[in-house]
Amino acid sequence: MDGELLFSILGVLVLLVLSAFFSGTETALTAVSRARMLQLERRGVRHADRVNRLIAKPERLIGAVLLGNNLVNILASAVATSIMIALFGKAGVAYATAIMTAMVVIFAEVLPKTFALNRPDRTALAAGPIIGPIVFALGPAVDLVQTIVRRVLRLFGLRMRHREPTADASEELRGALALHARDGAMVKSDRDMLDAILDLSDVEVSEIMIHRKNMVMLDADQPAPEIAEALLATPYSRVPLWQGDVDNIVGVLHAKDLLRAISATQEDTVIGANLSSIAAASPALPDLWREPWFVPETTTLIEQLNAFRARREHFALVVDEYGALMGLVTLEDILEEIVGDISDEHDVTRASAVRREAGGSFMVDGVVTVRDLNRDFEWDLPEDDAATIAGLVIHLARHIPDVGERFSLDSFNFEVVRRLRNQVTAVRIRPPKTKT
Repeated sequence: MDGELLFSILGVLVLLVLSAFFSGTETALTAVSRARMLQLERRGVRHADRVNRLIAKPERLIGAVLLGNNLVNILASAVATSIMIALFGKAGVAYATAIMTAMVVIFAEVLPKTFALNRPDRTALAAGPIIGPIVFALGPAVDLVQTIVRRVLRLFGLRMRHREPTADASEELRGALALHARDGAMVKSDRDMLDAILDLSDVEVSEIMIHRKNMVMLDADQPAPEIAEALLATPYSRVPLWQGDVDNIVGVLHAKDLLRAISATQEDTVIGANLSSIAAASPALPDLWREPWFVPETTTLIEQLNAFRARREHFALVVDEYGALMGLVTLEDILEEIVGDISDEHDVTRASAVRREAGGSFMVDGVVTVRDLNRDFEWDLPEDDAATIAGLVIHLARHIPDVGERFSLDSFNFEVVRRLRNQVTAVRIRPPKTKT
């Protein structure tokens, strides 16, 4: 009798260990990151490929683990009950219930699940080779259970459909970035860049383009020396040329093309000759300027970036649905949306477009985009109503506001500080205290 009792007790302990294994494995395989595990497989980490095959079929995996876990738990409870009845008679049922409840909850559920949650990758990699054959062996039983479940639900008018399609991958990535940023595991600048990359498919070129009002354009009918001097006086390497009307863009002149032509004519030019005389001897400008490239204002940044790469171009003119010139966009503009401002020795420096004031308010130039403000200060101003902060104020006012007019939106207060003709050039923004 003592030998049988000892054997039964050892059997209960073994079954509890198996229950703990099933519980920990279930938690680890459901908590493990599929993206990280895929990366581990690509790096050749042992058993990562087996784990990926398991989590690729979650229904069968969870069904097999639950089936195995319930089998060992029920069997352990039955054996423990028989032991308690043999020792204490009918009262042994109550003793077995109390003891097994405590043992299962503490040692077969909470303890292994807590361990697996803290070390999901390590636990999944260790359990993968063991749980794989078990899932395969219990596969037919799991399929039978799922068939029974579907038919029972069908009796009540419920039909099991396929799993809901995976949510937008970009939204999952945004959530992961926000989570890591909140936990302090990611630098804000890194998160901003990754967020900006995800935004490339949602943002249109009209939101980042240089408006036609701020474009530098030259009259193609001017004498070549004057155009050459004007081009080299600008901080830009490419300048659109118009003819007859500023909307009639006939070409884009690249400073490098002009300098190549000038260099080719210098053999017969006296040393020390000025730029005008050299340019006058250069080929005609129509032979130098390049065909303008027009793109719709509704083109997304990712589409434009791919087009830049495909055409090996860095410069495009933006037009609206009627073909009217709206502005220009460059490869640098798109890159700046990702990495922030890119300045070189030829860029014209100017005062900061956003200035913090005493009391927590901000003085913002009207041309600053709403997206930049949201990204820099983690605000949540609406980005669909207008591209710039001046446009947002006009949208709120429903007219061209005068200096001193104030508006409110979601606890943000806006005050028009400067206006030049019909353009709002400066706005004071007071965000809610929790947003600063």
